[in-house]
Amino acid sequence: MKRAEFIRSLGLGSSALMAVYCIGTLSSCANEDTPLPVDNGNPNPISNGKVDFTLDLSLAANQALLANGGYIYNGNIIIAKTTSGSFIALSKVCTHQGTTVEYRKDTNDIYCPNHGSRFDITGKVIQSPAPSPLTMYKVEYNAVTAKVRVFEA
Repeated sequence: MKRAEFIRSLGLGSSALMAVYCIGTLSSCANEDTPLPVDNGNPNPISNGKVDFTLDLSLAANQALLANGGYIYNGNIIIAKTTSGSFIALSKVCTHQGTTVEYRKDTNDIYCPNHGSRFDITGKVIQSPAPSPLTMYKVEYNAVTAKVRVFEA
């Protein structure tokens, strides 16, 4: 059921409906990018309170990582295959105002389109206004199985 249909089912008038809808729209700036891929039947990327998930590059949702310069989002993490072919995983949330960052293959950096913050591929701030680095996660790539594991120690 869609949000508007649900609200209508509550019997709210059009002005109340509009107020609720607008509030919901403003609060729905939360990032709802790519859904979490299933990892061997386990869709939970958190294990024992820590990030730990594996991406199967044979799945369509992850195939952008097959090319140098490709990237995807998984939960609140951006995973990229750099121009040199190595994999990186960082928090996707800019430390300035929470905007979703992007990997730019032309400059081999992480960029925030909101106010122009730039981060190197380790998450270090190289152009403000971001006040602090992005969280970096460990990455292991298994070429035999074509799987990328992202985790924190």
